[in-house]
Amino acid sequence: MTPTYVLGIDSSTQSCKALLVNAATGEVVAEARQRHPQGTQVDPQHWITAMEAATKELLPRAAAVSIAGQQHGMVALDEHGVPVREAMLWNDTSSAPQAAELTEELGGAQASAQKIGSVPVASLTVSKLRWLRDHEPHNAQRTTEVLLPHDYLTWHLGGRGQAVSDHGDASGTGYYDPAARRFLPELAASALGHPVKLPRLAEANEVVGRTASGAVIAAGTGDNMAAALGLDLQPGDVCISIGTSGVASAVVEHSVHDGTGMVNGFVSANNKYLPLACTLNGAPVLDFGARMLGVGQQEFSDMALAAEPGSGGVVLLPYFGGERTPNRPEATGLLQGLRTTTTREQIARAYVEGLLCSMKDAVAALESNTHQATARILLIGGGAGAEAVRRIAPEVFGVAVEVPRTAEYVALGAARQAAWALSGEDEPPVWNIAASTRYEAQERPEIYAHYASLRDATEGWK
Repeated sequence: MTPTYVLGIDSSTQSCKALLVNAATGEVVAEARQRHPQGTQVDPQHWITAMEAATKELLPRAAAVSIAGQQHGMVALDEHGVPVREAMLWNDTSSAPQAAELTEELGGAQASAQKIGSVPVASLTVSKLRWLRDHEPHNAQRTTEVLLPHDYLTWHLGGRGQAVSDHGDASGTGYYDPAARRFLPELAASALGHPVKLPRLAEANEVVGRTASGAVIAAGTGDNMAAALGLDLQPGDVCISIGTSGVASAVVEHSVHDGTGMVNGFVSANNKYLPLACTLNGAPVLDFGARMLGVGQQEFSDMALAAEPGSGGVVLLPYFGGERTPNRPEATGLLQGLRTTTTREQIARAYVEGLLCSMKDAVAALESNTHQATARILLIGGGAGAEAVRRIAPEVFGVAVEVPRTAEYVALGAARQAAWALSGEDEPPVWNIAASTRYEAQERPEIYAHYASLRDATEGWK
């Protein structure tokens, strides 16, 4: 019997990745990639061009397709469906003052979190709408509809009819109520200065359209939601992704509302919730350490593993780009405990331990807000490729750590959603794809205790 294929698309900040996947087994049978232009503001046409190039040979073979996209980006359209300006991406921080203003308008941090699941920050779409009103009033006035990046691409793929979004990506806009699972159009209107059309919200397994060739189109979702779906995160699991930033996320049954702003109360792509804590400093911490020691990544990892747990008392606060978990935007990196006897190996290990302790702060914030103990950690992202990170992680986190096989989990999650919509079932298909390497728990609490002591002692430092 001829297998049925589905297509998962990951339209990220850097590129468009497409996976053609066997709908029954989850096996990847073909893949393609196209680069996106760099920058924090991008013409959305570049995304369309990249998607069409990446999927040219794959889409005709697919019975269904789903798009996962970078969260939060603002695609502002005029009455003809034409972007009024370049899309502002999640990593554009221009709207930080507007985020603070919106927080006050919502009644403060706790009231904001209660209403929209998050405390407004520059990355959220709502903050960018207010920035548009304040800095480009002409473009704000021309804006009649606002979409997220994955909404825009799904809309284009389906022939540009009615725009559709999903609850997962919508929960990162700042004008969505995760507890009630609905848009708050009055907040979008207040931010922009006038009422604006929002996409229709679709369910996770809903068919929202068809391509020109007849393939089913699923609702799509945000990249973090798709990654959780691709990994098949279960209650008790925490996914830690160490990329440019560090992200800790978990799937839970109830909405989360953290007034400290450390945890974003998002919705998942499988009708549950996906609270997420993000640090600003991820794998580049390891790159910096290797550069300072004048070695390559492999030698840096080997050096870290050659040192004893606790790094001989050397402790790193890895806040090189400031930090948001905890909220220290003006902080810098700090290395403490150096002695004349300190070795290069101990310094290398301190970098690894410091990065992992920073991620434990994110995990602790999740546990505090979800009241759910962490039973297992899934470690992904570029930083998870270092053997030192894999082997030291169980000592810091105190639970078993599993490193899934290297894969494009965002695109894979999108493919799983496409297969789900195609099936018409209540639950997504079960794919036996999560082969992983397991590192057993071996907690050394003194590592995190020393880190936490330095962290707390330096609060308020710049």
